[in-house]
Amino acid sequence: MRRWVFGDQLGAHHLDSDEQPVLLVEARRVLRRGRFHRQKAHLVLSALRHRAAELGDRAVFLRTETYGQALEQLGEPVSVTQPTSFAADGFARRHPLVAEVLPDRGYATTREEFAAWVAGRGRRRLLLEDFYRDRRRRHGVLMDGADPAGGQWNLDAENREPPPRGAATLGVEEPWWPVEDEIDEEVRHDLDRWAASGEMTFVGEDGPRWAAATGAEARRALDHFVAHRLPHFGPHEDAMLAGDPTMAHSLLSPVLNLGLLHPLDAARAAEHAYRAGHAPLASTEGFVRQVLGWREYVWSLYWHLGPDYRRRNALGAREPVPEWMWTLDAGREVEARCLSTVLAGLRERGWVHHIPRLMVLGNFAMQRGWSPAEMVEWFRLSFVDGYDWVMLPNVVGMSQWADGGIMATKPYAAGGAYIDRMSDFCKPCRYDPKKRTGEDACPYTAGYWAFLDRNAEHFAGNQRMRQPLAGLRRLPDVAEVVEQERHRGMP
Repeated sequence: MRRWVFGDQLGAHHLDSDEQPVLLVEARRVLRRGRFHRQKAHLVLSALRHRAAELGDRAVFLRTETYGQALEQLGEPVSVTQPTSFAADGFARRHPLVAEVLPDRGYATTREEFAAWVAGRGRRRLLLEDFYRDRRRRHGVLMDGADPAGGQWNLDAENREPPPRGAATLGVEEPWWPVEDEIDEEVRHDLDRWAASGEMTFVGEDGPRWAAATGAEARRALDHFVAHRLPHFGPHEDAMLAGDPTMAHSLLSPVLNLGLLHPLDAARAAEHAYRAGHAPLASTEGFVRQVLGWREYVWSLYWHLGPDYRRRNALGAREPVPEWMWTLDAGREVEARCLSTVLAGLRERGWVHHIPRLMVLGNFAMQRGWSPAEMVEWFRLSFVDGYDWVMLPNVVGMSQWADGGIMATKPYAAGGAYIDRMSDFCKPCRYDPKKRTGEDACPYTAGYWAFLDRNAEHFAGNQRMRQPLAGLRRLPDVAEVVEQERHRGMP
């Protein structure tokens, strides 16, 4: 039976054989559902069209307005592996021409496996660490028999160093960059035409394309990371440098999320480097924890928590996301150097690594009570690796603490001191991370205390928030800070 392959299921592992016929659909309505980052739209279309070119006569490639129109035009039954969003999954299961929905093949955890793991926990919390260890055991990754390699499951304590003092960059070899071809040129022409006609609206800057768009490119990007960047990844994975946006990160999230690379292949490539003596255990374990731990955990929670999880709003945050965030164009009005630098990087590349996402962008949004549902949509549209399953748990649960503690026992809120310790943003900034009032009061420092004051009653029973709330009660100028932040405009 012909396999309908969605645009985020482009690897060969989504097919039954090298001969199976394929349906690929480029549905333009998808790109009209919001102001996507220009580079995300380019990458998705480029990857889809490259796959069609690779498959040649094996594939029927239809460019239509909707998925339904494509299936009607094809006029024959198809099978699919489980789509990666509630909306696409529901559509596939309802359509009469979709004869079979198979289990997904792009992840290392099936829905049935996660359900069994949840059932086995009884009333215990669904802790990431326990899930991660279960995945390592099940797949035999970084294991020495029944024990974790090196005798420890988690080496995160070794991977929290600030950036090297006085360094502008980590000095690590750059990631592998692809070279655009005639398919990319065609995509760029179409995006220009659609934008000029008003048919679609994009944000952010145009290319060149920096993420892999084919299976062969994906493997080259992985191999280069493992050989040249993995050895340096761990220690500074949580650090930020204004002049080094990629640090030693893999930049493989867009590749994995397009389905071009299987997460077990990435994890085992890193393990092979460790076993061969080419990468330290702490860096290897940190990468494996991201790919086989956190990514699989988020994927599984998306399905386990269900579509209603999107409406969680434990802190009652309802302020709209401002227009300058939607357009990624704060101009000269945003003077907080950390926020302006991160937004500029997102505008230029459609990507920043996990700490700017969590502690600069997400932290700022949570402090100001922006709508979690709007922030899910903002992250999904603005990032080249942004998909519904990725952003819903990450934003509602991790970033905005809108689920009230299902994913994290305390909110990831912090003042300017954290950003000052983990980056080089603060020293040249016009704001002082040590000050919470006055013209040079750091928006993150003042925002942190205003956030705690606004939600003090909600956090009163949270043991992990006892110390921050005690600090709040000792502040002599809480009322002044709250009033200042109520009237502060752009940061």
